Amino acid sequence: MFTPIEAFLGWRYTRARRRSHFVSFISAIAMLGVALGMAALITILSIMNGFESELRDRILGMAAHVVITADNGPLKHWRKFADSADLHSGVVGSAPYIRREAMLTHSENAHGAVIRGIEPISELNVSVIANKVGMEDLSSLQSGSFSVILGRGLAELLQARLGESITIISPEPVRTPVGAIPRLRRFKVVGIFEAGVHEYDTSMALVHIEDAAKLFRYRDEVTGVRIKISEPFDAPRIGIELDNRLSAITKTAIKVVDWTETNVNLFRALKTEKIVMFVILALTIAVAAFNLIATLVMVVSEKSSEIAILQTLGMTKKSILVVFFFHGGLIGVVGIAVGTVIGVLLAINVDAIIDSIEQVLRFKILSPDIYYISEIPSELKPRDVVVSVLVAAVLCLLAPLYPALLASRTAPARALRYD
Repeated sequence: MFTPIEAFLGWRYTRARRRSHFVSFISAIAMLGVALGMAALITILSIMNGFESELRDRILGMAAHVVITADNGPLKHWRKFADSADLHSGVVGSAPYIRREAMLTHSENAHGAVIRGIEPISELNVSVIANKVGMEDLSSLQSGSFSVILGRGLAELLQARLGESITIISPEPVRTPVGAIPRLRRFKVVGIFEAGVHEYDTSMALVHIEDAAKLFRYRDEVTGVRIKISEPFDAPRIGIELDNRLSAITKTAIKVVDWTETNVNLFRALKTEKIVMFVILALTIAVAAFNLIATLVMVVSEKSSEIAILQTLGMTKKSILVVFFFHGGLIGVVGIAVGTVIGVLLAINVDAIIDSIEQVLRFKILSPDIYYISEIPSELKPRDVVVSVLVAAVLCLLAPLYPALLASRTAPARALRYD
């Protein structure tokens, strides 16, 4: 099979031949640097994707994909909004809710919290609360029972246990002839949930929507209607469609907000962090590319007499340039290929690798007592792999240009003067 002389020579320079062991060694080191940079880039991006997905799933498990509220005050005639939203093909279910802030007290402990009044049956259509609490505890939230389900962190702050009673104090007092008297009510703790999100676990309490209406003096009104979408990423589009549909059937000024708006700062911060990590790890590959430049400069210096002989035999400067560009490019491409394979394998098996390390060291890397996400998740996205490969390829193909130009400018007479 015919092989161009430039490619043949470039390939030969990467192999150890008698006195060229050092050149081959430093070429292998440069290749290893590129491979390690690629593996680290793909693995870290996959882990960050995993954390983002895990956090998004936990937030969306408790939060609604789309929320319908009134512009000012409680939402009246909410049932027609819920019924109209349920007719949309992309909507899985809807549920009304009452949300107010209040003070919770138990014994000598007090803590502010968000009280969410829910309909237990309807709530199953829009959240995974049943998985966090259990159907038995959720069914204990019955109208008139004045029962409450606390987040685990909130229960620990109040030092409240199952079966004990806590006091919920409304921020709006009762006006009497003798002055303002705080409105409060005793609630029995019938369940404790753990959503895995600090915001919910330490500052949320669930009660029946009718009990919340009595406590906060709501009539046939709610704070809003929570809606679940079959595909969460379609929430912005479906939110606009619902806004247009509901605005046409009522004169009430309503507001439709999707989860990407309510959590915009969080996910924007995660995206920014991912970009920063990508840049930092890409700089690692750039360092490996500079190492490749140094390696090729040393190769050119060692092979100067051979370059001069090739020129005297008729090889053009362009061919010399191609030889060393091919040599450097081959090192970079092999390093990228090896690093990509290692990175993909690491990203796919992160959980098994971490479990093995934890068993050997008998140490939990992310202790569940400290971190809400105690496992290290990983989600490999082909787009990240492709972008990483392209960035690394550009850096590793630019690196051989200077050494190749240096080789092509070698003067035969000067190189062979002392040979």
